[in-house]
Amino acid sequence: MRPEELEKFRQQLLELREDLLSTSEARDEASGTVHLDQQSVGRLSRMDALQSQALAKAGKERAERQLRLIEAALKRIDNDEFGECMECGEPINPKRLEIDPTCLYCIDCAR
Repeated sequence: MRPEELEKFRQQLLELREDLLSTSEARDEASGTVHLDQQSVGRLSRMDALQSQALAKAGKERAERQLRLIEAALKRIDNDEFGECMECGEPINPKRLEIDPTCLYCIDCAR
């Protein structure tokens, strides 16, 4: 892969990482302990609050997983291994990487 392409993917990954990190505080707050305001007129039921908390926790876990994938992709760029299938070693189609620069497998091995 050409250095210009690698730099483009590096920038894309850095932007994705920044987006995830910028919203991490809101995810942390939403996935925290449920506190119900019993005095509020439009209060949530306990089930609604717990469901919202579970959804927020799942979102937080997805974001953490995505951050790990981004960091791994950045390491592969640094080690000159980016764009190689982890299974067969063949190049991953650049169009596939444009859609998801963290992908690890070519289309054949991903099946």
